[in-house]
Amino acid sequence: MCDARLWRHQVTALSDLVTVHHGDLGLHDTVADIAAFVLAKAPQTFALAGLSMGGIVAMEMLRQAPERIERLALLDTNFRPDTKDKQAVRDRQIEAVGQGSLASVLRDDLKPGYLAECHRSNATLLSEVLAMGLNLGPEVFKRQALALRNRPDSTATLKSVRCSTLLLCGDEDRLCPPLLHEQMAALIPNARLAIIPDCGHLSTLEQPEIVNDLMRDWLIQKEN
Repeated sequence: MCDARLWRHQVTALSDLVTVHHGDLGLHDTVADIAAFVLAKAPQTFALAGLSMGGIVAMEMLRQAPERIERLALLDTNFRPDTKDKQAVRDRQIEAVGQGSLASVLRDDLKPGYLAECHRSNATLLSEVLAMGLNLGPEVFKRQALALRNRPDSTATLKSVRCSTLLLCGDEDRLCPPLLHEQMAALIPNARLAIIPDCGHLSTLEQPEIVNDLMRDWLIQKEN
């Protein structure tokens, strides 16, 4: 439930190196269909970065068109499918949003897990996160929740990665914790893993300067 504002710091900082295209993750209710839609709009070859659900879609894009992806960055994401317990939570949230409770689901269920402790009193950041979700609206929430609920396991896909890969995670990410990224690093040959201090799930907004530097290095480093 984030829009292009999630990447606004990186767009500004890296514009001398790349032209940024934002994929729309809100129009379909399966990860496969979202990935196919983004691929259809993307350049023929490109560097691919995704955070959270964006990372899940990025892994599916890699599954569908590995030859088009020159570099890969997976930020604060999860390569495993939803557990039964998590699927039940999503079902409850979809029902609540369908009854008109999007704001409360975003505010009470999602926002508390997004940020590191040192950022949870940042009213500007919290308001921006809520505004992005409300702007996308309940139908996008339901489609994205269904896509995440039924997503595939990406273990085999990560084992097949051969392009330069950056794995990045906040040290206080409770939704997609560092352990998941350590497991991904063990699957991807020569992946670089960065764990960012004082950072939760939204690393691009919480610690933009560190993320900018890591992504610049990722973009300019020689291919493996």
